[in-house]
Amino acid sequence: MSEGRWRWLLPGIDVKRWLLVSALGVVIALIGVWVLLGGKPTQWLDALYRAVEAQIHRWATTARGEQVLRIALGLTLVAIGGGVWWWGLRRAWRTLVRILQPRASGRVWDVLSRQILLKHGRRVVVIGGGTGLSTMLRGLKRYTANIVAVVTVTDDGGSSGRLREELGILPPGDIRNCLTALADAEGAMNALLQHRFPAASGTLAGHSVGNLLLAAMTQITGGDFEKAIQEISKVLAIRGRVLPSTLSHVNLRAEMDDGSCVEGETAIVAHPARIRRMHLVPPDPEPPEEVVEAIRNAEIVVLGPGSLFTSVIPNLLVPRIVDALVSTRAVRVYVCNVMTQPGETDNFTASDHVRAIEAHAGRRVCDYVLVNTATPSPELLERYRASGQEMVEPDIDRIRAMGYRVVAGNFISESDFVRHDPIRLAEAILKLGR
Repeated sequence: MSEGRWRWLLPGIDVKRWLLVSALGVVIALIGVWVLLGGKPTQWLDALYRAVEAQIHRWATTARGEQVLRIALGLTLVAIGGGVWWWGLRRAWRTLVRILQPRASGRVWDVLSRQILLKHGRRVVVIGGGTGLSTMLRGLKRYTANIVAVVTVTDDGGSSGRLREELGILPPGDIRNCLTALADAEGAMNALLQHRFPAASGTLAGHSVGNLLLAAMTQITGGDFEKAIQEISKVLAIRGRVLPSTLSHVNLRAEMDDGSCVEGETAIVAHPARIRRMHLVPPDPEPPEEVVEAIRNAEIVVLGPGSLFTSVIPNLLVPRIVDALVSTRAVRVYVCNVMTQPGETDNFTASDHVRAIEAHAGRRVCDYVLVNTATPSPELLERYRASGQEMVEPDIDRIRAMGYRVVAGNFISESDFVRHDPIRLAEAILKLGR
């Protein structure tokens, strides 16, 4: 029997105890039947036994042969009965798994053990927004289902900005990305939710299907955006939860190095001057209680990756989130971006990223800093330079001098873009604190 089939016997799987309870129930029921019958078999069983015994007498020529034949026949019947019971049990479990996990593939034991191990995975809270966050979630969901993604709600551009202005809902774009990243099966569903209507689509032009679904569900739930996320999460069967960092309608405001103040995420990124300080308007919004509770009960809290000033830091401008980060007993790690971002982090080193987070939080909110030290191909780097992006310099010594522990390594995946590799990233994060 292969190793995979024995996986359900591992400690903490919660299967063995119920198999033993089930077997005990069968034994108790049989004893009850025996008591009800006064310790005697029913007439039809007695008749069946006599018929079998007579046949054994005819087949056997000696008393010794009769005994051997009786033992062989008894063991054969026990084996057949046990095999039928086991076959029926497996088929029943397989059918149950198909009903409860219709998207799951593989052997029933593998599916059951995988789902149970995910359920017992480490409790992880990730805080941020944008593409970087959803990339990391795709890796984490392979190892644990106990994920809470806390997502910024300050986007004012594109489809999210239009829905925010026209329908008065919180911007759904980053929420949608996290939901699709955590979906049990991404494939066609991911393509559907991420589909963006082309320019020739009239009023739908530029909108993604996922954004429209979240907007529709918000209206169905009476304007309850948090409830809308929960309902969409059920449809997608996501592993974990997605929560907005605040349910208040807030905007970003930036103080720039040239002395100007710019409001709105899109305008801030487009402004030529360097960002000095970020604020929320109105200030000090309240987070959902589920966010605070999740951070306090987490084993690991991850900040980033994502746009430093418009995806990560906005969450740290919610005071109670910072309070929860300071008081939690979880391991706290900041995942530094691989590349700089034009209009936000031009010429930033890894330590500059960390310094900006500490300055806006007002306190230290992470213990570890995860930094990529691998270098992408020269061709890819040259293409990024053409768009004003450089690789973030991993100045590890400066980060250590600031009192942080550094996790350094090759965490990138190269295709047409330089991004974090979701599996390498998840494995490095989940090793922390063990």
